[in-house]
Amino acid sequence: MAALSNVRWLTRAVLGARNSGAWRGLRTAASAQAASQSQAQDVRVEGAFPVTMLPGDGVGPELMHAVKEVFKAAAVPVEFKEHHLSEVQNMASEEKLEQVLSSMKENKVAIIGKIYTPMEYKGELASYDMQLRRKLDLFANVVHVKSLPGYKTRHNNLDLVIIREQTEGEYSSLEHESARGVIECLKIVTRTKSQRIAKFAFDYATKKGRSKVTAVHKANIMKLGDGLFLQCCEEVAELYPKIKFETMIIDNCCMQLVQNPYQFDVLVMPNLYGNIIDNLAAGLVGGAGVVPGESYSAEYAVFETGARHPFAQAVGRNIANPTAMLLSASNMLRHLNLEYHSSMIADAVKKVIKVGKVSSEGFKDSALCYPVLLWGPEGPLSSRPPQYAVISDLRAVLHFPSWLFHPLGLLYLSSICCSFSCTTLCPWAI
Repeated sequence: MAALSNVRWLTRAVLGARNSGAWRGLRTAASAQAASQSQAQDVRVEGAFPVTMLPGDGVGPELMHAVKEVFKAAAVPVEFKEHHLSEVQNMASEEKLEQVLSSMKENKVAIIGKIYTPMEYKGELASYDMQLRRKLDLFANVVHVKSLPGYKTRHNNLDLVIIREQTEGEYSSLEHESARGVIECLKIVTRTKSQRIAKFAFDYATKKGRSKVTAVHKANIMKLGDGLFLQCCEEVAELYPKIKFETMIIDNCCMQLVQNPYQFDVLVMPNLYGNIIDNLAAGLVGGAGVVPGESYSAEYAVFETGARHPFAQAVGRNIANPTAMLLSASNMLRHLNLEYHSSMIADAVKKVIKVGKVSSEGFKDSALCYPVLLWGPEGPLSSRPPQYAVISDLRAVLHFPSWLFHPLGLLYLSSICCSFSCTTLCPWAI
């Protein structure tokens, strides 16, 4: 009720400012966004973009709910086609897999949660998640590891990209028992796919204005498999003389990331190494809950969290951190050329994190929990109970973020949402 009361107060204050002439000052800030807003309106007229949504397991459905709530508040012209695929909820079958594949092939773009893979062997080595990526040929996984102001970590201002080949390597699902008590697990490395991921990494670096690519390997031990991967990276590097190229052994790379991550820009690596490095690097900037990710084939784009964790122990407790999924959703909008909506959502999420007082049960150990943001009339609250608003989930960022209850909140309101009328923001608060 306190939150509702303050939203009503804010609405009356803004409407009063408009009537008194103060609102005219906000129009100046809005003029710079006119072109982007016009483009966004044109898109809405033409119709919504269809996107396949796969909530996944654990807190995945809660994170997807956060995305849908934020998209609704921001009037994003996207229509989600929701499907369910889960090996732990008895919602997995070849028929369901084909339905998901059909939807993804039709829409070309998807946003997915983590599909949990059970440890037990039940006769099938390839999980549904692996089958999905393999059948869509999602060969390139991209994780952008970037520091977020407001999350205090040992290393600040990090900005590096991890590119992982994810259709072969140790995750080829080729295992067998050659003799009793002897298991052979095949690691597949091909020239074609190694060259493809290397070229993807250098093309990415060129397009994004990056200056260096580091190939991560273990060719000193696996001389043929990783040796081929390294050779392909070296051959491709010669085609990009403006991009600096380095190589690094995987174990040394782990140590260097912890000691001096600033030396890295773009890293490219085989499947298993990428899985490990994704999680290690996510820990450098706050944890699995704050790093977005995406996977690409020649035709399709799939957006997800950068470090894939179901976080099953948090289900139903309303503590799952939606930051990574919201940022990934923002990246998806950019992929759809919805720059205005993408920037609005990403900026709002980052602003809430930056200005809020961040505290959460277990947050020191894992950014899988959301930050609780408190703001009272005198500024940020520390350990005191909330008096004006508690944002229990970042999905509320576009409805009534805590900074709006501070008098200075109106200034920031003018910069991100002056184009929306107060009745659009809070029609139920009048």
